[in-house]
Amino acid sequence: MLLFPLLLLMLFLGSTSMQKHLIAEKHVSEGDDVILPCNLTTTTGDYVQWYRQYPKSRPVFLNSNYISAAEKQPGNADKKPEDLKISSAAVSDSAVYYCALRPTVTGNLATLYKNLIPGKGSA
Repeated sequence: MLLFPLLLLMLFLGSTSMQKHLIAEKHVSEGDDVILPCNLTTTTGDYVQWYRQYPKSRPVFLNSNYISAAEKQPGNADKKPEDLKISSAAVSDSAVYYCALRPTVTGNLATLYKNLIPGKGSA
């Protein structure tokens, strides 16, 4: 089986300072399901943003996970909505992954969410 690294950079944006948590590499086998942890302190109502960046490219928005009250209950410790799951990992998933506690782009949000708006962005 082919092993390849997934790079994960977790970016936490605080109200007054920025903290970075870096996991240099995570080696996985092709076809494995992978959980990338985002070790942010979240509360009900937060949105965790995920981005992926390939070499020599800019970060691209992947998704936004809403943290609900039900997911913050004590019995749900194994279900972390802030983590990113990659099903059936492939070599093309090798990249740097960022998570942030709130949107990190200001201005035209249609640009940030272009992958979610039908007919917007490039094919």
